[in-house]
Amino acid sequence: MPFAQILIAALAGMPLVLAIDGSAVGMGCTALVIGIVYKKRLFPLAWIVREGKKGHFPEEIHLELLDRVHSILPAEAQIILVGDGEFDGVDYQKTVNQWGWQYVSRTASTIMLSTEDHEFSFEDMACNLQAGETLVAPQVSFSREEYGPVTAIAWWGNGYKEPIFLVTNMESVEDACSVYKKRFKIETFFSDQKSRGFYLHKSHLSDPARLGRLMIAACLAYYWIICLGVEAVRQGWHTIFHRKHRCDLSLFQIGLNALEYLIEKGRAIPVAFNLG
Repeated sequence: MPFAQILIAALAGMPLVLAIDGSAVGMGCTALVIGIVYKKRLFPLAWIVREGKKGHFPEEIHLELLDRVHSILPAEAQIILVGDGEFDGVDYQKTVNQWGWQYVSRTASTIMLSTEDHEFSFEDMACNLQAGETLVAPQVSFSREEYGPVTAIAWWGNGYKEPIFLVTNMESVEDACSVYKKRFKIETFFSDQKSRGFYLHKSHLSDPARLGRLMIAACLAYYWIICLGVEAVRQGWHTIFHRKHRCDLSLFQIGLNALEYLIEKGRAIPVAFNLG
């Protein structure tokens, strides 16, 4: 991604939360994307596009994408990586741990865990779990490959129909659960790229390389639209096309509305950043 290093440098000095996930793009292709979660948005850093309907990528592609991002991150940066149930592979966990990153990944209820004298599944952990409760198994080995030690978490959040299961190398269970919630920002990003923004899923392109290049343009536009939303709020002219006393639009949506308004009125469109 152009100027990814500039974005990283701008956020230096604070822990960086990275989220990774995949989504369908174009015709018959899927993009695996990783980005930085900052406030309520995800800012993309890198991606890989391949042919195939939405589904799990092979673990080697996970590692390829992670390696690309690892190569541009400062060695001293504090990184926390979050992902859903696709990102619980043993090689994935090993690699991230060797880099000194922290991670939280969702995993399946059927995954086996073990201690020196006991073997059990996440499902076994949660057999008596009630809504609002969290159960923790520290210092366990993960899966039949017995990778570890890791911390296993069965977490049934208030308002949810069932528990979810997490694997992490973080010491604080509370922090692990809290940071995992930020994973959903990448789903908001995909919505902005697709049905709520640029309709990337409606592209008739089917070649992964061409879609990858299209995503460069779409992601640069995403950055710019958010900058335009920030400028609209800062200058106060977002109230012209948005209710004054309650904001229920994201900065991205404000930016899109601002662009439409400026074009309609024939006004100058501010460009708040450049690639220099």
